[in-house]
Amino acid sequence: MIEFDQVEKQLGGRVLLRNVSFRVEACERLGVVGPNGSGKSTLFALIAGEMTPDAGRVRVASNVRLGWVRQIPAASGADETLLAFAQSGRPDLEAMEREIRALDARLHETAVEAREGVMRRLGELQSRFEQEGGYGRRNRAETALSGLAFSDKDFGRPFAAFSGGWRMRAELARAVAAGPDLLLLDEPSNYLDIPAVEWLQGVLKSFRGTLLLISHDRFLLNALAEETLEVWDGEVMRYRGGYDAYRRERERRLEQARAAARNRDRERRRLERFIERFKATSSKSSQAASKEKQLKRMQEESAVPGDWLRSVRFRLPPAPGSGEIAVRMEGVGHSYDGARWVFRGVDWQVRRGERWVLIGPNGAGKSTLLRIVAGRLQPLEGRVQLGARVMPGYLSQDFEETFDPAWSVYETVRAVASDRGEADLRALLGSLGFRGGEGEKRTAVLSGGERVRLGLARLLARPANLLVLDEPTTHLDIPAREALEEALGAFQGTLLLVSHDIEFVRRVQAKVLALEAEGVREYPGTYDEYAEWRERTGRDGLVGEESRGSDSRSERRRRRRAEVVQRYSLIRRPLEEAVAVAEEEVERLEREQKALLESLLAGSTDEKARGGRRLRELQAELEAATIRWEKVADEADRARQKFERELQWIEKEMKPDADL
Repeated sequence: MIEFDQVEKQLGGRVLLRNVSFRVEACERLGVVGPNGSGKSTLFALIAGEMTPDAGRVRVASNVRLGWVRQIPAASGADETLLAFAQSGRPDLEAMEREIRALDARLHETAVEAREGVMRRLGELQSRFEQEGGYGRRNRAETALSGLAFSDKDFGRPFAAFSGGWRMRAELARAVAAGPDLLLLDEPSNYLDIPAVEWLQGVLKSFRGTLLLISHDRFLLNALAEETLEVWDGEVMRYRGGYDAYRRERERRLEQARAAARNRDRERRRLERFIERFKATSSKSSQAASKEKQLKRMQEESAVPGDWLRSVRFRLPPAPGSGEIAVRMEGVGHSYDGARWVFRGVDWQVRRGERWVLIGPNGAGKSTLLRIVAGRLQPLEGRVQLGARVMPGYLSQDFEETFDPAWSVYETVRAVASDRGEADLRALLGSLGFRGGEGEKRTAVLSGGERVRLGLARLLARPANLLVLDEPTTHLDIPAREALEEALGAFQGTLLLVSHDIEFVRRVQAKVLALEAEGVREYPGTYDEYAEWRERTGRDGLVGEESRGSDSRSERRRRRRAEVVQRYSLIRRPLEEAVAVAEEEVERLEREQKALLESLLAGSTDEKARGGRRLRELQAELEAATIRWEKVADEADRARQKFERELQWIEKEMKPDADL
């Protein structure tokens, strides 16, 4: 379907593609990764025909219906409603529909003897329109818009009335509703919350055409990509599998390249020693000259490629000590207009060292809740109290809230760490990509990614024991996200987080605070456990609430408890048996080891030699058996803890009617 043949492309004097050749067959699903500015979006522009290569050829199969969602959507749809815009991804269907209407009007105006030709053409068009899915166009557009969190009331609003983030969602809905043969998605999860990312993943899973996906979202790359294209340093390399498989294979190739480089270095040193020793010896001079040519060829060979995925590294300062309770909320509620409440009656307690991720659709109040915790916003009702010696560090999604646009990058960091020296602060900025004169750039001209990195620099510049992070991964590439994950993994303080990056949320291993239509709910498990719970019980956690009719809450609670107990009972016995077998094996080996040690004290020299060999074997067997025992014991313990958390969730969310 797509073929790049020795393609070269430069932009602004930079070589983005150098002699690139690869093919994409029909119905393949490829993730496209690489550092910012490496040429990923240029690749899409070449496929779509909006750019032409400087050399080589790009071929795309004829009659391919293309859908392309750009990272920065083109201005369009200014005079259309949202629904009309979402339906506009198939101009051919719009043209057919206009002709059908025109022919239908002519049918009533044409003389009887001339109607046969009009009716024949009308029938052909209607049949083709139906085959192409024209009559379901509106329904597909409405479904896509609803999946991306637009309400029915939004459908009739002018497209131009929506903000940039919501226009991006509309672009995505239009592309999905059009059902293209070839779908190019450039960072489609930007501006999406977790429910919308999950919806998009489900839709693209069922997409039957050819998919090319540029993304920093590892969840989407792992879920959707069957192969991965890496665009970097002018080359395009192809790897099997999604992002995780790509990382493993890439590391293997890099290690092979490093090993080859080490071998070359050893050979180079050997040649240098030979040349140095024999270049002045007449009998060996010809050999030395030959070795010099060989050495020159080796020096021209390519060096070990760098690793763009390890380009960022940083550590958060140690968290100072604080009281046991980090945050306490009692009856907290907030409204921006005094009429519509974002949330009400929030009772939430965060203990020192806990990690919480706030999950919910856009507009549910996640950022509002974080702003209240950070002291940037006073709630309209209720009380918020930070614990003793709690020192918060806040990264806002709204950069104007924490950055002065007139300040430079360096001044912005110095404002929160005036006790640190200039060299120290500039070294910190350099580790986050602000090198040389970039420290003097005004914050008003920074890109989205640069602003996030500057926000992180402020957090790194001074100690905090409560981190409040609102969408810290937005605009960050994969290396920066992984570096942040690593830094948060080592952080010993308390963490409150909002992020639409599902893989990031998974790896942070936080508890879930769900902001849903029914209110704010605590879920004590991880995100994966919360997602599993939602899948079993419905999106809002209480499946079929309306359809259960006269069933009491107590009855539903009893049934849910029974389901959880039954599911746990199916896995408990095998796990307990595995633990018992592993424990018995450890005890048997320990008994044999003890008996052997006692026998060695009275044995002969030969017996001691044989016994020593067996003792070493026993030690190795005992270590392996102990590892197996610990592994199955941990698995059994995790299953039990998960079971207990689910029972806690049921008790909290489905209290008996008398307790309401």
